[in-house]
Amino acid sequence: MNNATWRLIAVEGRLTVRDKVAPVWGVACPLVVLVILGSIPALREPLTADLTVFDVYVPVLILFNVAILAMTALPTTLAGYRENGVLRRMRTTPVGPVRVLAAQLAANFVIALIAMVIFLLVAGLGFGVDPPRHPLGFAVAWLLATAALLSIGLLVTALVPSRSAATAIGTLLFFPMMFFAGLWVPIAQMPPLLRDISAYTPLGAGMGAFQDAYLGGFPSWPPLVILVAYAVGCAAVAVRWFRWE
Repeated sequence: MNNATWRLIAVEGRLTVRDKVAPVWGVACPLVVLVILGSIPALREPLTADLTVFDVYVPVLILFNVAILAMTALPTTLAGYRENGVLRRMRTTPVGPVRVLAAQLAANFVIALIAMVIFLLVAGLGFGVDPPRHPLGFAVAWLLATAALLSIGLLVTALVPSRSAATAIGTLLFFPMMFFAGLWVPIAQMPPLLRDISAYTPLGAGMGAFQDAYLGGFPSWPPLVILVAYAVGCAAVAVRWFRWE
């Protein structure tokens, strides 16, 4: 990438932080939930020989962070650019709207990465949660889950006409996706049909890959393939049908 692209990424990053949607809802809110859950004695009780209930929720909250960024921050920002005519004006400049999209994706990716590191540090240092036993497997799972979710956010942005519509659709997608990630009911405790459905959702596949990494193995191929399919498929449709005006 040339210097102009890096400068644009830096500008979009500052605007993203100034807008406060991504830092507050994508980082601060999940972190507060993490601290609250970690402070509940009942959730510190052993679930298995090696895990407590809180241990299971840590990877869920990491996905929670990425999902908020992808379903809220990214669509509302880009839809707002379209609604206000920013993309239309940039389309006639050397910057171009494609670089704006890339800069927004990069800014949200960096915020998600910082949040993930903070979550692991707080969980480990504050509550004694062990880090993933297979760091490389966790990194691969996180990268693919983040790519899949940001691609879905880009697809929402491509198809909605306004910021309010982006917010509404992103919210409607967020809650069922978090359900299938095990935020309210752990995936292992779901009925067989819901567990099967969860495995084919982006956050359910992400949780499956995370669990493999936390238990010490490289994630199995089915959840990784599902995440790649979401990332590539949603990104391709979004680029093809993205409306700049």
